[in-house]
Amino acid sequence: MTAIQWLAPDEDAMEKLGEKLRDGFNRDPSGIVYLLGDLGMGKTTLSRAIIRAYGWTEAVKSPTYTLVESYALNAIEIHHFDLYRISDPEELEYLGLDSYFDGNSLALIEWPERGAPILPPADLTIQLTEQDQGRALALQPHSDKGRSWCQDW
Repeated sequence: MTAIQWLAPDEDAMEKLGEKLRDGFNRDPSGIVYLLGDLGMGKTTLSRAIIRAYGWTEAVKSPTYTLVESYALNAIEIHHFDLYRISDPEELEYLGLDSYFDGNSLALIEWPERGAPILPPADLTIQLTEQDQGRALALQPHSDKGRSWCQDW
């Protein structure tokens, strides 16, 4: 499957993308999503949109300093990682990664390249780049699960 392109000219469009992704994730609500892009491209904004699409009404904190924030929702448990501050992938071993990737939750991982090769492979990668005043997103599934998430695009 070729990459799916999405243009998000503003934050409202990013919120709509979060809802569309939630609908796909509901087919099989566990898996791994890598969020790729430079600083300020909207990785945390998109993560927040996904988490809110599941009904989370409280603040969605950026996990820049905690490395991971978890959200227990009715339909799913979401773990939002930000690995920007990781200097050595071995640091991830202290987080107890096995408990986050047990097959019963959705992991949204910003800066996954900093966790390679320790992180499990992604079911879906989302590349965010600047386009005009908004963001261009390319969604690339890497597994049957990722393809099922994207089947309605």
